[in-house]
Amino acid sequence: MKVLVCDKLADSAVQAMRDAGLEVVVKTGMTPEELVATVPGFHVAIVRSATKFRKPAIDAATDMKLIVRGGVGLDNIDVEYAEAKGIKVMNTPAASSASVAELALGFMFALARSIPQATASMKAGKWEKKQFEGIELAGKTLGVIGAGRIGAELIKRANALGMNCIFYRRTPTEVPGARQVPLEELLRTSDFISMHVPLTPETANMLSREQFAMMKDGVYIVHCGRGGTVDEEALLEALNSGKVAGAALDVFAEEPTNNMALVSHPNVICSPHIGAQTKEAQDRVGDEVASIVIEFAKAHAG
Repeated sequence: MKVLVCDKLADSAVQAMRDAGLEVVVKTGMTPEELVATVPGFHVAIVRSATKFRKPAIDAATDMKLIVRGGVGLDNIDVEYAEAKGIKVMNTPAASSASVAELALGFMFALARSIPQATASMKAGKWEKKQFEGIELAGKTLGVIGAGRIGAELIKRANALGMNCIFYRRTPTEVPGARQVPLEELLRTSDFISMHVPLTPETANMLSREQFAMMKDGVYIVHCGRGGTVDEEALLEALNSGKVAGAALDVFAEEPTNNMALVSHPNVICSPHIGAQTKEAQDRVGDEVASIVIEFAKAHAG
């Protein structure tokens, strides 16, 4: 079975697949056109977030049986179209949950204590002690929108800090240490709101002008979910009005983002989609991807 690795994957994962007798070709950084030209003859494709597996590539992949996304979201793959062509699509949703949750929590600390702004001030040779009066996380209400694996991991950590945790999810769900509430209640009562939903037609711009208007004055927004679920124009308006005291963003509607008005706002801290970029998460993603592919190859041997 021939395996095409389209994005960076842990060397140990590549070696594990080769040790299992699979023919593995690593070819990263392909343009959409190069991907279309490369996929014929391969049975499995492995992607992360960089490669977009759209209809032209799926049409060209006449021998493809499996596409594996190393990570959580599947919005860079035309899943329904692939499955209609008989191609199975799988991902590794658990592998990076802790890393993303820790980034979200780190963002919350940074927002509460203006850590990036204070650092920049010091580097500019200033001593603005009185300007950086912050708040404590203990006793504040954290509203988590989308309490799946990542949201649950964040709630576990926030509980340890003495935060009051609530969450919104469309289906009834039990999450230890948190209470499920309607979305409107979450928006009206949360001091911090953390987004962890996939991008679907239902969640696109899930937080927009109407939702920001419901929030407390001075709310903090943390976004380590999927780009496109927060209306960036509406968020910028809320930041400018003071409705939102600060926002921490790891994901954007377009990546790399060109929304410099948002990125450069003094009350915004941000990072280039690094939620899963820890050594531990990368190793777990690689291990899980290799396991999926090896098991699939065994099941389809011969």
